[in-house]
Order: sequence, then C-alpha cells, then structure tokens
Amino acid sequence: MIRFLLKGLLRDRTRSLFPVLMVCAGVFLTVCAYSFIRGAAGDFVDTSARFDTGHVKITTRAYHEAADQLPNDLALLGVGELLADLERDYPEMRWAPRIRFGGLLDVPDRSGETRAQGPVLGLGVDLLDSASGEIGTLNLKKALARGRLPEREGEALLSETFARRLGLDLEKTATLLSSTMNGAMAMANFKVVGTVNFGLAALDRSVMVADLEDVRAALDMADGAGEIMGYSRDMVYRDQAMAALAERFNGRHAAGEDGFAPLMVSLKAQGGLAEYLEMMDLAGSLIVAVFVLAMSLVLWNAGLMNGIRRYGEIGVRLALGESKGDLYRAMVLEAGAIGLAGSTLGTALGLALSYWFQYVGLDLSEAMKNSTVMISSVIRARVTPGSYLVGFIPGVGASVLGTVFAGLGIYRRQTSQLFKELEA
Repeated sequence: MIRFLLKGLLRDRTRSLFPVLMVCAGVFLTVCAYSFIRGAAGDFVDTSARFDTGHVKITTRAYHEAADQLPNDLALLGVGELLADLERDYPEMRWAPRIRFGGLLDVPDRSGETRAQGPVLGLGVDLLDSASGEIGTLNLKKALARGRLPEREGEALLSETFARRLGLDLEKTATLLSSTMNGAMAMANFKVVGTVNFGLAALDRSVMVADLEDVRAALDMADGAGEIMGYSRDMVYRDQAMAALAERFNGRHAAGEDGFAPLMVSLKAQGGLAEYLEMMDLAGSLIVAVFVLAMSLVLWNAGLMNGIRRYGEIGVRLALGESKGDLYRAMVLEAGAIGLAGSTLGTALGLALSYWFQYVGLDLSEAMKNSTVMISSVIRARVTPGSYLVGFIPGVGASVLGTVFAGLGIYRRQTSQLFKELEA
C-alpha cells in the first residue's frame, strides 16, 4: 500500500508537486516576514542601548525627570568615585560616563569671521582611552566616512551630512557655542579630524562627537557627567537582569527627596520604551498571525479541493476492499508528508534569504531621512529559533487540517455513490 501511495504521489503532479510548491511558497514568505520583524525589533533595542539608553543608565533624579532638555546643570558630580564603586560592586557590567549637550557650531572664514553656523547635538565620550570601549560601542571605526578618529585633545568628529552642509573641511577648526553647567556662556574650539555616518537619521543630521575631558573643560563640568551608561560584557540586553540590577542599586542609594542623588533605570524604563517595544512585539505578532492565518486558509482550501477531486479514486479504493478508516488515515498521512516536505523546503529558502538580509540589510535611508526614532536606516532580518519553526504551523497544520475536513466526506457517503462519481 505504501508503494501504491508513493507511486500515486510521484506520478500525479496535482497531488504532489503543485501542493508542495504551494506550501513552500507560503512557508517561505512566513519565515521571511517573521525574521524581518524580529530583526527590526532587535535592531531598535541594540541601537537605543548603544547611543541613548545603555542597558542601564545612571543620572541624578532631577536630570532623569527633564532628560529631554539635556539639563547639564543637574548632572552627576564626583563621577570618578562613583565609577570606582560601580566597578567594584558590579564587575559584570562595563560603565561609561557621557555628556550630552546642545549648542551652536560656528565655522569661521579665513579672516576669522563667521562663515556658517548650525545647531549641533553634541556627545562627549571617552575617545582617547582605548580601554573604555566607547569607540566599539558607538561603532565609530565602522561609521567613519572621512578622515580619522580623534587622537589628541581638542579634536572632534562631525556627521558627514552636517560637515558638508557647513562646508567644513577636515583638519579645520570650528567653535562650539554652548552653556556651562552653571549657566554661563561656553566657547571652545575643536579641530574636526573626521566625519561619521551612523546610518541613524536622528543623529546624522547634526551630531558632534568629542572626547569627554574636552567637553568637561568646555562646559565647566570637572569630574562630572550627565549620565553613566552601563552595558553587559557581552552587549546583550537582558531585561529581567537589568531591572533587578537597577532595583538593587536604587535600594542602596535611596536619598529621599534629594534631586541630585544617583538613580539607575533600565533600558525599558526610559522614555516610554517599554510601551514602544510592547507595541512592536504586538504589531509583529499580529502581522505574523494574520500572515499565518491567510496561508492556512489557502492551504486548507487546497486540501479540501484536493480531497473532493479524489472522490472517484476513493470510490475505487473502497470498492477494492480498503476500509474507510484506513483510507482516511492514508490521506491524512499523505497530506502530512506533503506539508512536511513543502515546509522543510520553504523554511530552508526563507532562512537562506533571511541570513543574507541579516548581513546585507535593506537600505531604507530615503524613506527614513526625516525620522526622529533611534533606529537604523538599514533594516536587517534576524534569524532566531522561532524562524526555524514558525513556517511549519501553516505548512503542516493547514495542509493536514484541510485533508482532515475534506476526508470526513468518506464516512458520510456510500461506496456506490463514490464509485459512481468515477464514471461521471
């Protein structure tokens, strides 16, 4: 009987080849959609952590309340001592002080008069100490468009877009106009030695990256920092572990109503990211669920039509003495084999394309040039364990279900009637 079924499948393309190709196509699209959604969500978390939130972030309580205003007058002081405590108490983490600031960048002409100006979003990080790991965290070597990274005091990087808009050549000096943490006017000269392109529209419009000590000197923030970023050693964000770390730290540093006491918050507890990530997960799950449901209906219908079309064959097999139960189980087993073959092939093709897009990515920079969200303009797929399994839900499940319901007609109809349909 098994040889009979195999020969029937191999010789009749409407029973084998076409159903397998249909299942393969549906599973391929499902796997690709799932991987792209997981990739977009993962990229958003990773980018936010590197440039904005850290896995955990320490600020003063007052700074945290007004973080969008970059209130450096509410910054942390005595950062050296705090960092020593953090490295002793939490050695599993890497800590990096940073200063965010806004201001105006003035580009002079040959006579020293203003030639061009533009608002700048500044970032002070530890660039001159290779042990800090900040160059790797911000992917500065990869993002470098022209020139080199800062090697001495007074050197800085500008975004490529910003530098070209100001008409500023490399190795030229620009003046930063900002305010100190005490509210006084701040003026400092920086030599622009390189330009960067992070692939993040929100940063690439007007970002400036300088060494932390230079920014401290310019803004009168000796031994200060607006925020201290904390990262796990393997750069993987684990929400429960980071939330527990923040709770433990805050329990040690509770200071009542003191607005300058340090406060640690995890990535998800910042700027409404928890709600945003939940929305992304929900939207991704809904998209995949709708896609899986649509493919399930298509494959279910195909199974129904295939079962109905074979009523004549069923009549002959019943007339030859095959029982209804054996016939029914054989059809379901056949559908499962077709679904499994199509799902395996579709999953393999979907994973191959997803892996390719995981490394190459899909460039959406033109569509995202005005975006203010901290997400890369190159969207990459991400292959997860779920990518290996999600395609088998519609591939095998729907194919089998379609045959299960189509095959129920075997029990409701007489053998003579089924055989008569063969004559028709």
